[in-house]
Amino acid sequence: MPRTSSRPARVAPDEPEVVAAESADKPQRGIQSLDVTGELLAVLVAAGTPLSLRDLAAAAGMASAKAFPHLVSLQKIGLLGRDAAGRYEAGPLSLELGLLGLARLSPVREADAELVGLAAATGMSVALAVPGPLGPTVVRLEESALPLHVSLRPGTVMSLVNTSIGRVFAAWLDDDVRDTLLAQDGLRLAGVSRGGGASAAYRERLAEIRAEGVDTALDKPIPGISTVAAPVFDHTGNVCLVLAVMGPSGTIDTALGGTPAQLLIAAAQRLSRRFGYVEGAAAAAL
Repeated sequence: MPRTSSRPARVAPDEPEVVAAESADKPQRGIQSLDVTGELLAVLVAAGTPLSLRDLAAAAGMASAKAFPHLVSLQKIGLLGRDAAGRYEAGPLSLELGLLGLARLSPVREADAELVGLAAATGMSVALAVPGPLGPTVVRLEESALPLHVSLRPGTVMSLVNTSIGRVFAAWLDDDVRDTLLAQDGLRLAGVSRGGGASAAYRERLAEIRAEGVDTALDKPIPGISTVAAPVFDHTGNVCLVLAVMGPSGTIDTALGGTPAQLLIAAAQRLSRRFGYVEGAAAAAL
């Protein structure tokens, strides 16, 4: 008669119960060598440009001899490639994974947590706008504890001339696209009649917005309400969202170095990175 063991059967390490218990009690065990590999990939992403072995290893804080085997393996599986100068860059598998991730992103959904956090941190109302068929359109409004008595609501289309949200969008549009939209600006909130955005002063304002990365509107278009707006870029370098902090003119600090503007810029930059934006892509898109 065959002997039976009194010991309980071992549970495979990929069983959900084991994974859940391990997650609850302590961080899940990983493979140390892959952690090192991840550091190299993180450095390359942060650099945003191809790097040589020496520069990549130095930025990761390790010797070239230690980094090299990891880079060889990453190149074999397609996560890394090498350019004509022998520098390491994203490989075909990295690009495919990136495109897969981007395809699953919903900019408005991804921005929701930043919107709520920004409203809580500033104590102000925060609006989120997207490019729409009629122009910059507000799709989300997170109101502060003291709601603003304004006509701004989801679905409101903003002027490209007289609102900071609209000017931020306009600043990164191609000239022909912007001119077409400006011809219909009179239909938008605080819009102007045809030709109102053709002035040299308006073009200079858009150049300032591109240089500073934000725009402000003091008591406009609604007296007593001021706004600071910043762009969110996608992986193509185009503006996919605009975040705007709004508050009573006597309360909100609209200075570029002020707390609301700095928190706004940080939130917009985090979202841009999440959407695959690489610094300099917006300028290249113009």
